[in-house]
Amino acid sequence: MVKIVAAIFSGSSAMTSEAIHSTVDAFNSVFLLVGERRSKRAPDPEHPFGYGREIYFWTLLVAVSMFAGGGALSFYEGVRHLASPKPLEVSTWNYVVLAAAAGFETWATVSAYREHRAVKRELDLGLWAAFRASKDLTTFTVLFENGAALVGVGIAAAGIALSHALKSSYPDGVASLLIGIVLLVVAWFLIRESKGLLIGEGVDPRADKEMRAITAAQADVEEVINLLTLQTGPKQVLVLMDVRFRAELSTAQVVTSVGNIERSLRERFPDVRRIFVEASSLTRREHAEERIV
Repeated sequence: MVKIVAAIFSGSSAMTSEAIHSTVDAFNSVFLLVGERRSKRAPDPEHPFGYGREIYFWTLLVAVSMFAGGGALSFYEGVRHLASPKPLEVSTWNYVVLAAAAGFETWATVSAYREHRAVKRELDLGLWAAFRASKDLTTFTVLFENGAALVGVGIAAAGIALSHALKSSYPDGVASLLIGIVLLVVAWFLIRESKGLLIGEGVDPRADKEMRAITAAQADVEEVINLLTLQTGPKQVLVLMDVRFRAELSTAQVVTSVGNIERSLRERFPDVRRIFVEASSLTRREHAEERIV
């Protein structure tokens, strides 16, 4: 609201873009809170695997909102201002509002980065690699959104200052364009990652390889024929595998071995919620017995 008032009195295109961005951010925060709450609902007959992936829908909604409501409108505002330049009113309130916004956005970005560090330690990856590997985009959405807001504040302040110094409204319009471009780029990457998780992604290749190795290391396992994973939520993984056990094992021994596999995988990967194992040797033996009968 304060940015809107400052934009109206100063006529600054960059401040208008910042006001648009802040308004969109307010709605996006509500979307993320709703998504977090709804994704934690317990499984039911209609959704037996739970509602964990619903958070990806709300993250996608946030990204689309940032793209259309923040980036596109800010870019349009910059184009409009450059096409019809208007003199910029000298207003100290522009700098006061932007300074206050910078302080708040810095605090929010640092807080989000601290949350990211927990993910970074867990994955042992850099910021971008951790973003691509993570299955919980909420923290990264907040981090990138606040980071983009902080960059936008800096661009707006520079554009307004240059417009006053040069007595030209063009730097202010260019600043609005740049704010729009920053938001469009950030939103695009969030849309891409959210879409992948929403339509269904497995665990990252390193985790997949380790799961196969843990299973193959079991004494009664001859071969891991196939292993499929599905991320059913930020910390919820479904595992399906086709395993060939030693042919001489009895049904009871295969059941025991399957239990050992499940326990080993869950100890190493706490996010694994459900494991389904198809025992190939047992299946072949049952088919053979049916043919004999």
